Amino acid sequence: MTVLGWIRVHRGFEGKGKMINEFQLRQQICDIGHRIWLRGYCSGNEGNISIRLSKDQVLCTPTMVSKGFMKPGDLCKVDFSGKQIEGTKRRTSEVLLHLEIYKARADVKAVVHCHPPHLTAFAISRREIPLCIVPEMELMVGHVPIADYATPGTDELAKSILAHVNQCNTVLLANHGVVCWSKELEDAYFKLEVADSYCRVLLLAAQLGGATQIPKEQVQDLLEIKKTLGITDDPRLKAQNCDLCGNDQLGRGITCAGSGRPERDVPPEQMEALVRNITDQVMTVLSRKTAS
Repeated sequence: MTVLGWIRVHRGFEGKGKMINEFQLRQQICDIGHRIWLRGYCSGNEGNISIRLSKDQVLCTPTMVSKGFMKPGDLCKVDFSGKQIEGTKRRTSEVLLHLEIYKARADVKAVVHCHPPHLTAFAISRREIPLCIVPEMELMVGHVPIADYATPGTDELAKSILAHVNQCNTVLLANHGVVCWSKELEDAYFKLEVADSYCRVLLLAAQLGGATQIPKEQVQDLLEIKKTLGITDDPRLKAQNCDLCGNDQLGRGITCAGSGRPERDVPPEQMEALVRNITDQVMTVLSRKTAS
């Protein structure tokens, strides 16, 4: 989807009324479940999805059921304490994570959690995703923090995102996966798809010598567009004189866009001198140990 196309979709979401009935919401969850299964974002029974039904009820996926083959009648209804109040199958244990998001963000209506390979690669390596490289990522997702590791299905996992929930729409769960949220279920899924595709491109670009960041002035233009869309969960929108692209922790050749192209490789003679210097230091240490 193009940036302009997403803007139109996002504005369309804002204009929707509340005429969708519960059965249609159940069908939406099953449709998104099938999509994340087809994309390889969840293996076996992994992943969970939910939609806020009211101020005190949430519709969620059941445990031990493949997200690719759910039926509307398989879904569960829970209250905001996590107690199941409807459904023949047992609710997912990770609905507690969803509920913490809903409690913290009254504007959030839908949550998706799963394990997309490229996003999860960043989660298990505990590396923040670099910013300021692709416009769609800047507009649709933005800053993606990493929550501390906690055992899946526990209260500790649910509370691990509280430090971040008001400053983003997507969080990496350390050594686990990712969770996305939005005011519409399909938009939460779009964030998931865009972010995983972005991470895949980053890893491919690293094999070509690294990506080049967009100049900060043009990133500021993208942030202004976010403001016009009413998207406020990007911490860079509130910070004064912040480093827009400062989380460069990939360590694989991501460079700033001062020259508009990646930095040159180290000249062979400099590399040779560096290797010789390191070798000399190692040999000195070894000779001292042998003498002693």
